[in-house]
Amino acid sequence: MQDPKKIRNIAIIAHVDHGKTTLVDHLIKQAGTFRENQAVEERMMDSMDLERERGITIAAKNASFTYKDIKINIIDTPGHSDFGGEVERVLNMVDGAILLCDASEGPLPQTRFVLKKALEQNIKVIVCINKIDRSDARIQEVHNEIFDLFIDLDATEEQCDFHTVYAVAREGMATLDPEVKTNSLEVLYDAIVNLVPPPKVEMEQPLQLMVSNIGYNEYVGRLAIGRIRSGKIKVGDEVLCIQANAQKKVKVSALFQYHVNSQIPAEEIGAGDMAVVAGLEDFTIGDTITSATEPRPMERIRVEEPTVGMVFSVNNGPFAGMEGKSVTSRKILERLDHELLYNVALRVEKTDSTDAFKVIGRGEMQLGVLIEQMRREGFELLVSKPSVEFKNEGGRKLEPMEIAVIDIEDAFVGAVTEKLGMRKGVMTNMVQKGSGRTRLEFRIPSRGLIGYRSEFLTDTRGTGLLNTQFDGWDDYRGEITSRINGAMISDRKGVATSYAIWMKQERGIMFVTHGQDVYEGMIVGEHAKDNDLIVNITEEKKLTNVRASGSDEAIRLVPVKPMTLEKAMEWIKDSELIEVTPKNIRLRCRELDPHKRPKPQKDKK
Repeated sequence: MQDPKKIRNIAIIAHVDHGKTTLVDHLIKQAGTFRENQAVEERMMDSMDLERERGITIAAKNASFTYKDIKINIIDTPGHSDFGGEVERVLNMVDGAILLCDASEGPLPQTRFVLKKALEQNIKVIVCINKIDRSDARIQEVHNEIFDLFIDLDATEEQCDFHTVYAVAREGMATLDPEVKTNSLEVLYDAIVNLVPPPKVEMEQPLQLMVSNIGYNEYVGRLAIGRIRSGKIKVGDEVLCIQANAQKKVKVSALFQYHVNSQIPAEEIGAGDMAVVAGLEDFTIGDTITSATEPRPMERIRVEEPTVGMVFSVNNGPFAGMEGKSVTSRKILERLDHELLYNVALRVEKTDSTDAFKVIGRGEMQLGVLIEQMRREGFELLVSKPSVEFKNEGGRKLEPMEIAVIDIEDAFVGAVTEKLGMRKGVMTNMVQKGSGRTRLEFRIPSRGLIGYRSEFLTDTRGTGLLNTQFDGWDDYRGEITSRINGAMISDRKGVATSYAIWMKQERGIMFVTHGQDVYEGMIVGEHAKDNDLIVNITEEKKLTNVRASGSDEAIRLVPVKPMTLEKAMEWIKDSELIEVTPKNIRLRCRELDPHKRPKPQKDKK
């Protein structure tokens, strides 16, 4: 067993894209973990395909390395606000945290969120200002902004006296003085070893372990991952698993510890260390594994409630079952229940229909990632437009609010302010950052941001940065106008032709290409006007239309931008659905039969 005094448990916390995973890479490499000639991939902690594709961390992951006979257990956490539940559930495993902050962008909404959670648990925070080599770095200003953030979050005097390290994570360099360059992370290692306290343990007390993460091993089954608070655990021990509404005796069939980001077998693990326990089957995050003879349950993990919901339902379109393997409601519900085991920030509710389930999460991205994972696993399903959850308190209708921090060029301030004003946003702060850029802060209803991100990128010509963070509940702000344009809807089943697309493309923006299968009720484009347009997208050019070889008009098609899942979630209205299959993302009307579709209400004059 490892001596608890020679263990340090830390988490890396920060806003998205501030360099957490890159820093963890170099911390592990420079500790002498790998041979000199060993091939090591970049961003080794981003093990999921989606994480590598998107360049963001989605799930919190454990790793471990040894520095000067001190074992350092480190947890890489997500930085996007939609995955805040991942951060909340792992902070109870650590005694210290490295708060990473970009030297140019400074503290952003998720920086505030993760720091608030760390301060609430009285975790020792080491501040690391990263990317100090950026040409637009504002090192001293960012340091002052972080200090102001500590004050704003009611940090104690001791917490405000934080230690600061300056780094270029990409180059594996850390220094105590931004003017002095180094070639290693030695000052950061020293800060971790000297400033982060060793775990407080009760070696003589009965076993206590909180399940904070879940893994899987193809040889021993499901794995419970957590930090041992007291006592010790051995292979063959009979322990008690205390769940939300039950308790069960189980035998520990195998134990593992982390070495880098892989698991190695262990016979016995003591208090203060991270343990991976096999032998349990139906446990969930928040359960306590404790002594069977002297049980000591721990308080369950609590996370902030989810605010954005979507309805997942069985695909009932003409192409149902043609592209996916898992298409039934039973399979969809099984997959959602499986996700609940890992994701404490998600909630699933049954609806009036046995074929539909409401999934409520932290935001559009979290739900989008779940849908993308499901389609890659062979699922076919229909999903609705994201909608926010409302609350009723004392007769008042309350809705979730967000703080939106926007970094844009000065020229776009007017356009962005106007659009957010239409979406019931109220500006709370405006700061000139210099170099032609301005930072705006808005308090806006969560539903006002649904569908806005792509519009924001268009308005700022791709140069704007938009970051949001949940900011509690407030009075309902009234109706918000959604998409103004109507849809072009196919009137029959068939194959889209270039002639038909060419004839219709002057009416709006097309979503389909030549040779693509379509069906009645499928949306094939965005109409330039506000009404829906029923079109024949399978129309072929009749030979009698060709008068002479030299006078026929050439067909020139405007390139079609593929409809991504995120874009589709932003674009659709309540009367429309997204059909998700392993091969295609299609848009369709909720009611395919045009005769059963509700007619649009005309304004009375």
